[in-house]
Formats: sequence, C-alpha cells, structure tokens
Amino acid sequence: MKCPHCMEGIHESWSTNWLGEEPGAHWFLGKMQCPECNRLILRLEAYPAASSGTRTVPIGDRLSQAFVHPRTSNRPPCPPQVPPILAEDYNEACAVLDLSPKASAALSRRCLQAVLREKAGVKKGKLDDEIEQAIRGGTMPSHVVECLHSLRKIGNLAAHPEKSERSGEILNVEPGEAEWALDTLEALFDSYYVAPAKNAEKKKALDAKLAAAKGSPTP
Repeated sequence: MKCPHCMEGIHESWSTNWLGEEPGAHWFLGKMQCPECNRLILRLEAYPAASSGTRTVPIGDRLSQAFVHPRTSNRPPCPPQVPPILAEDYNEACAVLDLSPKASAALSRRCLQAVLREKAGVKKGKLDDEIEQAIRGGTMPSHVVECLHSLRKIGNLAAHPEKSERSGEILNVEPGEAEWALDTLEALFDSYYVAPAKNAEKKKALDAKLAAAKGSPTP
C-alpha cells in the first residue's frame, strides 16, 4: 500500500483492536505506523459476526473498511497532463476506494477502457479482449504490460465476463483488484500522457537553446 501521509510505498503491518459489535457485524480499529514518515495510520473495519462477543479478527471477507486518520485518499492526485474526463473518473475511483472497492473498480475499468481506446488504438469490444489487443500491439513498456497482465489475473476477467462486457457496472471484486486497477491506470497515465508531455517540454527547451545559439554572434 501507499502511505496516505507521505505517499511512499510501504509494507502493511497492522495491529487490530476489537471495538464492539452490533447485529451482523463486529467492529475493529486497525493501527499502524508508516516506516517512512513515522506517522500514524488508522482504519475502521467491519467483519461478519461469526460468534457473539468475539474479540479477535474473524476469518472471512471484510464488510467494509475506511481510513479514519488521515481522512484522505492514499493515492496520488491525477497528473495534470491527463485529460479532465479521465482524471475525473480516476480521482473519484481513488476517493471511494475505502468506502466501496466495487464502485472504485467500476470507475477504474471504465477509465482503463477509455485510455486503451484513445491511446492504444484497440477496437471496441470486451475489456479483456481490448487489454489483449493492447498487449499484442507491442508499443507499451514492459512494466505497463505486466500491470495489465496482473490486472486480468487479479480481476479474474476470464471467469467473470460481466466485468469485460459491462466494464462500468458495480460488480463484486477480488481482493486487491480495485487497488491494482488504480496502479495500472497510474502506469498507463505515465506512459501515455506524463512522459510524452515531459519529453515535449525538454525538446522545446532544447530547441530554444539551439535557436539562441544560432542567433548568437560568432566570437
């Protein structure tokens, strides 16, 4: 995960304390300290009530989780080079990640599909097929290809065709799928928008230097 304070990638190491129970759910407070910036991270978690009065984290899927300190998305803001329509989906996917991984993943899948159609030139179809087209295109950096491969595997797109056919719908997600979808988008944004824009700026600066050198009087 990325620390929501300093945005550095860190290994998760939570200590969890039981808070109480209500019908159908047990509540816990997860706590850890960022090894990079040394700041405290807190999140509230709900688990199914397997047995009354349990004070240990039950085995099973979380019902919900939300960061309570800091109360911000633990993802970096969308780069300014990304078109606003894509940035809107990405930023919203980040904002709802802790509240609803399903909604976050749906926004990310829709954004991913839009990027691949605009920049990778894939033919419109199922998301899984479009990812395959982009990979076979051979124009993406190897780390971006690996991100796409992993997303297909984590999201189990082959076994859940509805994610490919109705990419923007809110559907069940696999553990880690919503987070990895955002990681994949970040890699695509950097490859298709950020890096080209930075290279264009460098070229512009170099051209200006060359033009100034040509206009200088010969010593």
